[in-house]
Amino acid sequence: SGQDVVSILQLVQNLMHGDDDQQGQRRMQYVGEQGHMALLGHSLAAYISVLERERLRKLTTRILSDTTLWLCRLFRYENGSAYYHEDDREGLVKVCRLVINTHYEDYATEGFTMLSSKHPVIYQSAACRPGLGQHLCSQLALPLSCLCIVPCNTMFGSLHQMDVALLDKLIRDDRESGKVPLLLIANAGTPGAGHTDKLSRLKELCVQYNMWLHVEGVNLATLALGQVSSAVTAATKCDSMTLTPGPWLGLPAVPAVTLYRHEDPALSLAAGLTSSQPVEKLRALPLWLSLQYLGHDGILQRIKHASQLVSTLPTSFWIERGYLGFRMWCLIPGSLPSPGARCGTCWLGEQLAQQVPLSGVDVVELEDEGTCVRFSPLMTAAALGTQENDVAALVEKLGEMIPVLSCTLRYRQDFKDEVLQQASLSYIEDLSWPGLGGVRYEPRATDLDEDKRQHSVEKINNDLLKKLMELDTDLYFSGGPEFCEEKNCIFIGMATEDLDVAELVETIVSIGREIEESGKLFENMTEVVRRGIQEAELQLQKANEEKLMEEGVLRQIPLVGPVLNWFSPVQASVKGRTFNLAEGIDVLKGIKCHKVAHSTTCCFGKLASIYRMFL
Repeated sequence: SGQDVVSILQLVQNLMHGDDDQQGQRRMQYVGEQGHMALLGHSLAAYISVLERERLRKLTTRILSDTTLWLCRLFRYENGSAYYHEDDREGLVKVCRLVINTHYEDYATEGFTMLSSKHPVIYQSAACRPGLGQHLCSQLALPLSCLCIVPCNTMFGSLHQMDVALLDKLIRDDRESGKVPLLLIANAGTPGAGHTDKLSRLKELCVQYNMWLHVEGVNLATLALGQVSSAVTAATKCDSMTLTPGPWLGLPAVPAVTLYRHEDPALSLAAGLTSSQPVEKLRALPLWLSLQYLGHDGILQRIKHASQLVSTLPTSFWIERGYLGFRMWCLIPGSLPSPGARCGTCWLGEQLAQQVPLSGVDVVELEDEGTCVRFSPLMTAAALGTQENDVAALVEKLGEMIPVLSCTLRYRQDFKDEVLQQASLSYIEDLSWPGLGGVRYEPRATDLDEDKRQHSVEKINNDLLKKLMELDTDLYFSGGPEFCEEKNCIFIGMATEDLDVAELVETIVSIGREIEESGKLFENMTEVVRRGIQEAELQLQKANEEKLMEEGVLRQIPLVGPVLNWFSPVQASVKGRTFNLAEGIDVLKGIKCHKVAHSTTCCFGKLASIYRMFL
């Protein structure tokens, strides 16, 4: 029968927020008024789509032409057309279709049979975002052999820029083998570290070999600034570029834009870069509204603010890569052990992200530098609302954490060496643990079977972890990472400069030995109690039998016994017995009291109950 609007909205709210306990830990995007304008555009698009067809056509044409003109002027791309798309890779897919239609005249009628005789080739840098080339081949139904990965420089220049000389050789070899070089994908800000390829030289190669040059990257945002580096300015001469104004300007749910130049509108229509459907043109509406709200000055202010955030960072502990948007922190190669450097840097990035969430830092893997912490305000500052005080807090936390991290990584080997010298400790190697390392206390008893030994190891290490956590120290003790394969371990966290590693290991051994010895004492005491109870039960059984023989059977009958005892009382002698934990059973003779029998029975009954409780 359907649900009312209130119930549906309540369901959406519950799905959005989830657990309230974790809500405060999530990094939420800052949505200002410009963000509300972008969100409003999606609602308006639905209303506008039901307008009368001619009015809809005029309105969508105006929206599309205005937005395209503003973006081309803003990012210095003269005489360009625009394609708006949700997936930021979709524009490049359409451009590739356009280039295929341009190079293969009969492609529209003959299809992929045209490609078999002259194999097309798409070139991309090894520093491009992962999976981009594979996505292109998948969407275009091309074999992966059509994709050529161009290595970055290894002898001269940046390690993250495309090797132009090698690219030239690859193109010549492909042409000589009968292949058709179609398109080159270059970077104006690589995804990992923000490097910009030598776009001017690459454009010359593309002109020489009749290839299409496509550029993408975060540094394209700086084209809107008054002063732009020549390396990035060269992107304005490319055949197409993909822009992502959403993260640059802090606009949620706005499309990516691919600007391109081509003179044949029929081919653009065949490639899907243009559409005759007015509703598809409404994709530009959220961006059209947001750009008008921000204005030229507001757009420049946001991009300039991101560049100023970078300039406020100190030069300590960072490696700068790219033109504007990135600063990298990584451990200097060779100065710290490589196995611990990776997890240590991951720990640093996670701690910074948790303690300064508005900084927008994250952890990336670079081929040469290894694991690094990335601060990219061009991609995060507008959305998170990052301010200079957030950067100051980031710098402060870095000053606190990097010495601790460096000290911990220096002490890791010392800790391992000290642990290996202890016969009662096993060293646990886990590269995902950023702290000193892990240990396991091994009991010295060798006469236990495997099940009892495992139980003993588990109990001792659990008790040892509790004791260590009660110590008055700044060290952090844990049972280990969530997915650690080793069990019954104790992991020690980050260390400070004043830590005495040998004393720490000796403390672990000492506490573990005390727990092991107290456990043995308890086991011995339990065994004494158990044997004493067994002996007591035998003695009681024997006493009952002697009583039966002494008093006779008639005295045990319920009705007859009391009458017989009244006429002829029995003076029975009872042996009192007691035992202690050290000496066991001690038979005491000469006690002639009737109450002793009852007391002895109660005593051993209570001990039996205590023993069963221990079990």
